[in-house]
Amino acid sequence: MKRNVIIAAVTAAVLIGGGTATALAVSGDGERERKQDTKSDTTVERARGTVTVTAAEAIAAALRETPGTAVSADLDDEDEDEDNGSPVWEVDVLGSGTTWHKVRIAPDTATVLHTHTERDDEDAAEARTALARTSLTAAEAAHATATKGTVTSVDLDETGTWETETVNTTGTERDWRVDGQGGAATVTVDEDN
Repeated sequence: MKRNVIIAAVTAAVLIGGGTATALAVSGDGERERKQDTKSDTTVERARGTVTVTAAEAIAAALRETPGTAVSADLDDEDEDEDNGSPVWEVDVLGSGTTWHKVRIAPDTATVLHTHTERDDEDAAEARTALARTSLTAAEAAHATATKGTVTSVDLDETGTWETETVNTTGTERDWRVDGQGGAATVTVDEDN
């Protein structure tokens, strides 16, 4: 009974907290089991509407700043310290030759916050091969799954298929594969669950 009360209290704290939280539960044989709430703060913020710039809008803003082709866009909360504690869109743009641009976009205004340029021969060659296998842009892939939830990530894989992540208003996250030729979106099945 005491164990059930503890688990209920921890669960309530996790739900009320709304962010990433770790809880410990004790199983019947005394072993500890760690459970991780998989909803990130950024994902919950995005679902609640505090991040108002869509993936497609972030991509468009990045492409206005830097010439090239967007190959990924992620709503990033891992580097919050760099951006005053706020999540930002990070858009990777393949420029000419082996030039890559990482463009950080404000999640509420689509303003360019920072750009970084580097060269990488191998990654550029892989990206160009993947781009040759798709007829969709990153923004079009984002639009293909926008009706499934709020798009928080768009990424081109080596086969020319776009992978997107969405979250709905309750915080449920889903991974999608968007066909690079026809734009059909299919949910990715998590084989661990």
